[in-house]
Amino acid sequence: MSDDNHGISASRRRLMQGASLGMATAVLGSARASQPEDRSGASQQALPLKDPRQGYPHPPFEAQSQPWPGLAGKMRPHPDHGETSYRGSGKLLGRRALITGGDSGIGRAAAIAYAREGADVAISYLPAEEPDAREVVALIQQAGRKALALPGDIRNEAFCQSMVTRVIDTFGGIDLLVNNAGRQHSFESILDISTDYFDWTLKTNLYTMFWITKAAVAHMPPGSAIINTASVNAYDPSENLLDYSLTKGAIVTFTKGLAKQMIKRGIRVNGVAPGPFWTPLQVSGGQTEKNLKEFGETTPMGRPVQPAEIAHVYVQLAAAESSYVTGQIYGESGGRGQP
Repeated sequence: MSDDNHGISASRRRLMQGASLGMATAVLGSARASQPEDRSGASQQALPLKDPRQGYPHPPFEAQSQPWPGLAGKMRPHPDHGETSYRGSGKLLGRRALITGGDSGIGRAAAIAYAREGADVAISYLPAEEPDAREVVALIQQAGRKALALPGDIRNEAFCQSMVTRVIDTFGGIDLLVNNAGRQHSFESILDISTDYFDWTLKTNLYTMFWITKAAVAHMPPGSAIINTASVNAYDPSENLLDYSLTKGAIVTFTKGLAKQMIKRGIRVNGVAPGPFWTPLQVSGGQTEKNLKEFGETTPMGRPVQPAEIAHVYVQLAAAESSYVTGQIYGESGGRGQP
């Protein structure tokens, strides 16, 4: 082959290579350009806008009463914990959680959400709440995660410590703790609150949180998260929930103080201050008959909130992407109260 022919062939090869490279770049660029659209779920049907005031149970509610601690399965209407609606996206894959009061209410909603986000979940509850707890255990297992049922009275310090040990032994560790169990009983006056009832409320709402947290943090690695359930009553106390409100204010303070300690260990601590939630607390002595009938009516939403509506907050506070969030209290009260 002559030098001239060789030069032409080399030039042609360079031209073809350039064209091929340009074509490949164009295809790659086109693929990259389409990725944001694909990741945003454009191929999925968009959810329609929904008026938050509608589509949920509204007062007036029928008269109903249950002995303490009450069962979600016997409430009318039945609370929505996200059993059929919550969809996970892997935010908590491989995490190991302990949720107190995980049989019903907010704890149940968090347990369902955590499992569907990929976490193994242990729930504590009173033996009388076994029917509700069995349903939660089944839902966790249906999500393909390990479930651990921990029935017992958390007012006992030794039981609180043993719960943490069992979680670690069963799951191989613990990196999520939700202190959610609570005691609430309506009293019109401080004169009606006996020392026994006062002690019951403080031990359930405060002592157990202290005991369980103390037992857990010694084993929680950096990146772990603790979430404490406070209440709108910490900021705007109901006159018939004096002792309960006292404990919820203390939980806010405990959360903020503990967060400053635990960040030195790489552990984030936050709290949630829910408003009027439709849970067994309300029908088992937590509200007067009149208040229960009108429950949630005075909020701007005009209704109580369902547990399923707050599950995403507990997920977000637990997720690693909330790495700069600690010492915060998140409110969800339908337009009233703080924070």
